[in-house]
Amino acid sequence: MTMERLKSYPSYRPSGVEWLEDVPERWEIRRIRSVADMRVSNVDKHTKENELPVRLCNYVDVYKNDRITDAMPFMNATASWNEIERFRLEPGDVLITKDSEAWDDIGIPSLVVESAHDLLAGYHLALLRPSNEVLGAYLALTFRSRVVAYQFHVKANGVTRYGLTHAGIRSVQIPLPPLSEQRAIVRYLDYVDRRIRRYVAVKRKLIALLEEERRAIITQVVTRGLDPIVRLKPSGVEWLGDVSEHWEVRRAKFFYRVTDERSATGEEALMSVSHITGVTLRKNTVTMFRSESNIGYKICRPGDIVINTMWAYMAALGVARQSGLVSPSYGVYRPIRDERLNPDYVDFILRTEAYRANYAARSTGITHSRLRLYAESFLDIPLLCPPKAEQDAIIEYVDKAINGIDAAITRARRQVELVEEYRTRLISDVVTGKLDVREVAAQLLEDADDHEPIGQGDPQQNGLAETIHYAEEEPAIAEEVSI
Repeated sequence: MTMERLKSYPSYRPSGVEWLEDVPERWEIRRIRSVADMRVSNVDKHTKENELPVRLCNYVDVYKNDRITDAMPFMNATASWNEIERFRLEPGDVLITKDSEAWDDIGIPSLVVESAHDLLAGYHLALLRPSNEVLGAYLALTFRSRVVAYQFHVKANGVTRYGLTHAGIRSVQIPLPPLSEQRAIVRYLDYVDRRIRRYVAVKRKLIALLEEERRAIITQVVTRGLDPIVRLKPSGVEWLGDVSEHWEVRRAKFFYRVTDERSATGEEALMSVSHITGVTLRKNTVTMFRSESNIGYKICRPGDIVINTMWAYMAALGVARQSGLVSPSYGVYRPIRDERLNPDYVDFILRTEAYRANYAARSTGITHSRLRLYAESFLDIPLLCPPKAEQDAIIEYVDKAINGIDAAITRARRQVELVEEYRTRLISDVVTGKLDVREVAAQLLEDADDHEPIGQGDPQQNGLAETIHYAEEEPAIAEEVSI
């Protein structure tokens, strides 16, 4: 069966709302207060003797999951009988995050699809219980559309932390089609979303395999060298094992010293330290709260090792390639003998699994989240030191060996980004009535097995083909999703 591409609705009318433009003829524009009962949870995470045991669905559970099910791992806590009655979750409820450290990272929704008598909404969440005029699944989709999410963003109040007021949430306006059209929209977007999730899962598995191969290549050559038959000797360090016979093993303090150079102006480039990218220029898109001035921040220079003291156990460190500023709480270590170590070699070896495990072992703190790798512990770590010429050869080999892998990882990540951007745009255009999916939704099989291959004559495939036409600017991505 062949279908035409997705079309607009037959007729539209002015929405009366500037940001929404026109809407389909039979659609309404309604405020949340008229279609859902809102309750802002005050159930805390404490356990009290005079209260009943419950499980709490908390901020992170909503932020990281589009749907809430009873099988998810939830926090154990207690609540009063009144709190249980008021904040117990029911299928069809929609939860949103009402607070965040960034104004544009607020109002994230999650649909409750399964619940239990002891499962409650936790603190920092707003619970929306839809009336009989709106489906919970449709309501959650509207919150994922750009035009509705933007309203949450502009209504958020705060300076270092942003929050939505009760009135702010209730006043948000949503497009509201008849229930039959809500069902069609939910059915269509749910179908497309399953395909996209399957596609993204495959790509992320590919990325993980490529990264594992990349780590294996790097670890082999930076810890054993390029000669597969070289004679080995005990390193003298249990977790390092045997090393090439002609390599040195010296403490980091032999090559590096602590430096505490501070910025007088705060005008130098601000750097980021990540377990993924090492030491790089901080992007303008970073949304975390920034201090008003960078005066007093530490200065790093090319060749310096920079370590995020709190996240060292995750290998949030690296070698700086340019001068810049890093947090005053970071550790900065400057080479004593520039000629002994190739900075690229050091960067690779410090990020191998053996070294990562050693950072964790040497970090101190009361709890896992408060671990710190202090200067004396880092400088006591043994470093492998091949002859300088061999380090240079190792880096040249690694660069060539991982070049293709890095390109494949970059491409796969970009594909994931594109398809997720596409999903966001599709949701916005469907829930605001720019696209009519009723005919396509009606032809989707009721109980299709999502794990079965999709054939050319399958109406499910034809339904997705409508989506493919919509993604003309990303034809390759859309084609891959349809497989």
